[in-house]
Amino acid sequence: MSSFAELSPIPFGRLLTAMVTPFDDCGCVDFALAGRLARYLVDEGSDGLVVCGTTGESPTLSWQEQHQLLDAVRQAVGPGVKILAGTGSNSTAEAVQATCEAAAAGADGALVVVPYYNKPPQEGLEEHFRVISSSAPDLPLMLYNIPGRTGCSIEPKTVASLMDCKNLVSFKAASGTIDEVTQLRLECGSRLAVYSGDDSLLLPMLSVGAVGVVSVASHLVGKRIKAMIDAYLSGETALALGYHEQLQPLFQALFATTNPIPVKAALELNGWRVGPPRSPLIPLNHAMRESLENVLNALRQT
Repeated sequence: MSSFAELSPIPFGRLLTAMVTPFDDCGCVDFALAGRLARYLVDEGSDGLVVCGTTGESPTLSWQEQHQLLDAVRQAVGPGVKILAGTGSNSTAEAVQATCEAAAAGADGALVVVPYYNKPPQEGLEEHFRVISSSAPDLPLMLYNIPGRTGCSIEPKTVASLMDCKNLVSFKAASGTIDEVTQLRLECGSRLAVYSGDDSLLLPMLSVGAVGVVSVASHLVGKRIKAMIDAYLSGETALALGYHEQLQPLFQALFATTNPIPVKAALELNGWRVGPPRSPLIPLNHAMRESLENVLNALRQT
């Protein structure tokens, strides 16, 4: 074993924002507002954007809405910004179709979640992702492990078995454990770029080999998150730790209930009328909204 670990490539940049999906007063997707929000997020430090992921309420978007949203965001930010499309499904056939359509629409990558509800065994997960990979071999893939939502977790050994899929380049680690990053690196080597799926775990995950984050909080504090990453990478660990601690109240407030309920409320408090979540999600209750507003006000003063 080498005395020094090899660093992973950075396929999509360091800071990716998992974009909310704006809705108008009638509950329809507001594509124009999505474009304006996308440009704002890039201006605030995002290297790339994930559309139609968990934060984008993909379970309640039609496939047509998802395709139109990808087009609207691509047109808004131009070709210089990385855009990943959420194309996962608990149906392999649906995920294949969505991934192929994202590739044809000019996405820079696909975020493909572990199948939910049907709880396939590890062999089934490997087959699922292998078929998706082969269906769009030129589109880079980011596997997405979030067992708290899917009821199923892909094991690092299974991911290692998939590393012969040349377009499998990254992994969003949202199991809530820092150890997942280490186990993925030990099993898969440095070619797999691991992104933190939790804002609150970004700094510790960077320390064990993650390359960046797929963030929710960057809707609100993108420049500070980018500064934390830059400080850590430049060896200013005390400064990075300061940002980490400063931002923890916001990170916690944004997950006090189901994402994206709080972040949509926070955006509204910051002047972005992105609409409430679609049913069965509901708007943030009064007590949580008041607490969130206090957190935002405190951050404005620092």
